[in-house]
Parts: sequence; structure tokens; C-alpha cells
Amino acid sequence: MTAIELIIFAILFISHSIFLGIVLFNYSTAPRLYNTRKEITENIFISILIPVRNEEKNIGDLLNSINQQSYDNYEVIVLDDNSEDQSTKIVQEYSSKYSKVKLVNGKSIPSNWLGKNWACYQLSKYANGEYLLFVDADVTLNKHAVSNAIYEMQKHKLSLYSVFPTQKIASFGEWFVVPLMNWLLLNFLPLKFVNSKKSENLAAANGQFLMMNKEIYEQIGTHEAVKNEVVEDMQFVRLFKRNGYKVRTSLGEDAVFCKMYNSFSDSVNGFVKNFYKGFNVGKTTFIILLLVLFFMFTAPLLLYFFNDIFMLIVLMIFFERIFISIMSKQNWFLNLILHPFQMIIMLLIGLKSVSSKYYNWKERIVES
Repeated sequence: MTAIELIIFAILFISHSIFLGIVLFNYSTAPRLYNTRKEITENIFISILIPVRNEEKNIGDLLNSINQQSYDNYEVIVLDDNSEDQSTKIVQEYSSKYSKVKLVNGKSIPSNWLGKNWACYQLSKYANGEYLLFVDADVTLNKHAVSNAIYEMQKHKLSLYSVFPTQKIASFGEWFVVPLMNWLLLNFLPLKFVNSKKSENLAAANGQFLMMNKEIYEQIGTHEAVKNEVVEDMQFVRLFKRNGYKVRTSLGEDAVFCKMYNSFSDSVNGFVKNFYKGFNVGKTTFIILLLVLFFMFTAPLLLYFFNDIFMLIVLMIFFERIFISIMSKQNWFLNLILHPFQMIIMLLIGLKSVSSKYYNWKERIVES
């Protein structure tokens, strides 16, 4: 082994020892929301708030899953954000059948707001609940999801509770992109520390399922405080932590599910929108991090052909992927096979995310 090979091996071995340690720590300690019902101490009235724009393929499934919840002290408010499909008609049909479901029409977006943030802000003004549960239209909830989220809020005295849903991956093209979300989360961030440490840098949240204490939500400035933030969920965690409030982030397990995208192109567009903004660093720092990650998770696959010792690093990467796949309820074998391609896609998406001035989302052109 040459001196250069030894230095590279040492760097990779130390780095992946840390990464594997984080993965195993998450495997053992990451908070999870299960579908086994827990007994709650207070029957709190909550508002389930759903912003909808062109969600005719999803909104019916979400409303069905809400209607089947074991917890029944809630209202559902759906805001139609100028949909151009049959979303409004579907919600109207549910509203006519179920008194808990209310449909409201969104107002035009002010110039300094992003669409989803504006929709959620409007929803909060209609809400009567003590807790607000913001849910994306492509989410579905198992029977005890709402009840158990309330249990988590009460047990841990939380002001904000977020869940990373278990992702439903329908098309083969999505496998190149969607697994990257949980890979980035669970490979590099000890999820338990989001809950136990006060540092704003230890932030993780998912706006697909975000429950907040309404009074505190209003105290920290509502969605107006994050009105032009692309990753408003992460900013909320930072805001709550900054003001001394307790937060918690969990994996969705068998309680909360999401079908984010329908194709490879949809998933790429979605990640371009959030990837760079989610790191909360400067462009130069982000690009350096991106290149370092790409090297660390692809170079060992090539270096092995020059020196067998790099097989140890390859095995460490494989174990990282396997444990993260198990936590994410994904096909670990498929993630192993696609790993090199996912890393290439990650690099390209990252570069596009940091360089794009505009992106297309929900048939709207949005400034990044």
C-alpha cells in the first residue's frame, strides 16, 4: 500500500466509523411513531389542516384515513390553493358527507410569500383546535396516528412534533431519488439529539406531518415568520428551539405514510427545491460538502479494484445502507444495487439545487 492509499484509507475508515456509529445509534434510539394506540391524558380538540393544490390523486385517500382515526375530537380544514383539477370537487363530496370536514378557498398569494406557507397561514386562521396538525395531501394515516401524536405531545411536553412518514415508492425511477431523503437524515444526524439538544443546528422536521401547540405557534409568529422559506419545517424547529420550546422528530414507522412523487422527474424536481436550502449553509460550503460526500460514498467502490483493503470501507457503506433501509422500511437489496447511481443523482441534484434561480412546483414558477 502506498502512502497516498494509506492516507485515503485512514480518512475513509475514520469517517465511515463515525457514520456507521450514527446509523447504529439511530437504529437503537431514533424516536418512532407506531400504530399501537397509547392512552392519552387529555381529549384535546385539534385542527387537521390540509393545503391542497392539484391533489386529485391523493386527497381522497388522506380524507379516508382521517375519517378512520381512533381519535375523534378534531376538525378537518382543507384549503384549496387554486387547484386546476378535481381536488375541490372531491373535498366538497367529503364535506357534504362528514360534518368534520370543511373546505375553504385560498386567497391570492402575496408577493413576498411562498405558496404552501401562505396556504398554511390561512388555514391557521380558520382553526379552532388547541393543537394544529399540518398534513400534506399525499400523506395517509394509520388508525392511531393522530391519537399517538397527541400522546407524544403530552408525554414529552412538546410544543412541536414532526414525523418523517414512511415513503411509498411506486415507480422504479423514484428509487434513484426518494431513498436519499432518509439516507441523508439517518446517516449524518443523530435524530435523538434533535429532541435532547438545544442547538439550532441539530434540526430536522418534515412538513408532511407537523403538529404544534397553537398558542405557541402564534407566539413565535405563525407561518408569517417563515413566509418565504422553502424548507419552512426546518425553520420552525429552529424557531421553537431558539425560543426555548421542546420539539421532537420521529420516524413514521407503520403509522404515517406518504407517496411524495409519481415519477423520476417529479422526485428530482422535489429534491432540487429542498436540497440546498435544507443544509442552511452558504453555497460554497454546500458544494464542498456535496463533493466530499460523493467522494466518500463512491471512491471506495473504485479503490477496491486497486487494493483489497478498501473492501472494509465498502462493507461499512453496505451496512449503513442496510440499517437505514430497515429503519425506512425500504428494500435494502435494491438500495445496495442502486447506491452508486443514487450517489451520482445526489451530486447532480445538489449542483442543480444550488445553481437554480427558479424551480417549477405544483405548476408554479417559484424563485429559489
